Amino acid sequence: QVRLVESGGGLVQAGGSLRLSCVASGRTFSTHTTEWFRQAPGKERELVAQITSAGNTNYAVSVKERFTISRDNAKNTVYLQMNSLKPEDTAVYYCRAGFSFWGQGTQVTVSS
Repeated sequence: QVRLVESGGGLVQAGGSLRLSCVASGRTFSTHTTEWFRQAPGKERELVAQITSAGNTNYAVSVKERFTISRDNAKNTVYLQMNSLKPEDTAVYYCRAGFSFWGQGTQVTVSS
């Protein structure tokens, strides 16, 4: 009965910002590692950010210092703040919890 729902994607110009949200029901993010992945057409799915139950974070080199993953335990929500967006960030973004539960994905398109 675990459900993850992503939102916040859209169309943005290069250099702009978006904040993605992933809301969970049936579990709490505070006790599980939660991750953001992305996948562009014709490319493999890529891990971009991770936050552990202890609050430790990890980022792909390509997004480090531009993206920030965070968690609001009271709202059972994980966020991905994306700044200084580039056209190569264009992809469908997915959240994953506990290494096994996936959301439906949200499209991010960055225009040049």
